[in-house]
Amino acid sequence: MNLLDHLAIAFDAIRANPIRALLTTLGVLIGVLAVILLVGLGDAIRSYVVDTFSEIGSNLLQVRAGKQETRGTQPPSMNVRNRLTMQDVEALERRGYSLDGVSPVILGTAELRANELRRDVMVIGVGARYAELRNLNISRGRFVSDEDTASRRRVVVVGETIVKELFGPNVEPIGQAIYIASTPYRVIGVTERKGKTFGFDMDDLAFVPATAAQDLFGIETVSEILTRAKNRSTVRPATEEITEILATRRNGTIDFSINSQDDLMDTVNKLMDTLTFALGAIASISLLVGGIGIMNIMLVSVNERTREIGVRRAVGARRRDILLQFLVEAVVVSMLGGMAGLFLGFVAIQVAGHIEPALPIRLSAWNVLLAMGFSALVGVVSGVLPAIRAADLDPVEALRYE
Repeated sequence: MNLLDHLAIAFDAIRANPIRALLTTLGVLIGVLAVILLVGLGDAIRSYVVDTFSEIGSNLLQVRAGKQETRGTQPPSMNVRNRLTMQDVEALERRGYSLDGVSPVILGTAELRANELRRDVMVIGVGARYAELRNLNISRGRFVSDEDTASRRRVVVVGETIVKELFGPNVEPIGQAIYIASTPYRVIGVTERKGKTFGFDMDDLAFVPATAAQDLFGIETVSEILTRAKNRSTVRPATEEITEILATRRNGTIDFSINSQDDLMDTVNKLMDTLTFALGAIASISLLVGGIGIMNIMLVSVNERTREIGVRRAVGARRRDILLQFLVEAVVVSMLGGMAGLFLGFVAIQVAGHIEPALPIRLSAWNVLLAMGFSALVGVVSGVLPAIRAADLDPVEALRYE
């Protein structure tokens, strides 16, 4: 007998007991559906996080004052003697040959006031390259320029949320005066709407020249220096170059830390790998239960078809033929459940995509192969014991079985 004959016998057995076959495949169906949805959800979360980080810039390096190292019980901030300055920024701009843009960053919060309306927001002092580094687009007006920074001009670029809250939807904010901590600034630009990233409203930010931020907050230092490597392969050389430049300015002392966006993404990817594995393991439990159900039904089927097995052995069927007959039947039942689960998973993913378009959940080829591979494996494993029991039946005893 060839494989087609075994498949025909398997489908005949399924047609003879359609209700039992449906209930048998139900466990595998649920298991495959769970695998597709949970693994797909893990992949979607990974894609969402990666895309979100890409939206705020790529190949970024953040330089902060204070070296990241283990020290006794003394707070690290008390050991920082030299802060980052605008001179450090200028040194990186002049000598950073592997860098593609440098910007100072000064962080603070202040009250913004316009038309007798007030709002506390994050005010960020930046350089002219900040918008490019952070993939920040301007919908109206312009961004901070080098001339603004050099002249310490009191100009500000605001987000759409600030425009809506302080000026209203029908007022053109460009050229309007806005007070930041009681100091008048002129609005020169509005950032393109970006919405929330990790729960933080990117449209509720105000950007001023770094030198104006120093005047505003009464400081002479910068919170951090944001820079970017020319491409992913030059992140490490760029890190080494930044270290050399800044250490030279400090007589060889390294009292700063450089954080790479790639390091953060590696951490995120490891977390997502763990999450996807955990979700897949949880979903596989359903497949295990489905496999036990198939094994149970196949053992019952062996008892019910004992006389049939005896007749087939009497007319020349070999032990191997009986073994393959029940093994193929178990695999067919499992694969049918897998295909039904795959179809329902596809439908569920389409519905989820319409409900939450921001979450890129999709049915990937890897998910399909994983689900169907598990279905086939469950069918083989669950069918081995019943197949061996059927093949080991004594032909004479099987013919006498009532």
